[in-house]
Amino acid sequence: MFQKINWSEVPNEEVTPLMHRKIITGQNIMIANMKFKNGFVVPKHSHSNEQITQVLSGTIRFWLGEDESEVVDLHSGDVLVIPPHLPHRAEMIGDVEEIDMWSPPRQDWIDGTDDYLRK
Repeated sequence: MFQKINWSEVPNEEVTPLMHRKIITGQNIMIANMKFKNGFVVPKHSHSNEQITQVLSGTIRFWLGEDESEVVDLHSGDVLVIPPHLPHRAEMIGDVEEIDMWSPPRQDWIDGTDDYLRK
């Protein structure tokens, strides 16, 4: 069965005072609309999900790989595809709004066990 959803109808979750998100989950994919305040850090982590990140406003700096040797800045309109199991961390430079998509859906985000973000 299909779903038609407007972002304005999706509950806003305050993960921390510096991170808010709205999540929509399908059978095989998940999408999140997120807003971050300047300086928010996503700690280094990896997951079995493929991830696509699209920046709508602001800048996100990513460090990729186990040794974090690859550094990529994403600006408005930029998209980054992160393969499964690739370690990465990120820092928000300025206030940021972005869209993330994962396949399959992130179970830790669905059940609230994403403690790495809540520290």
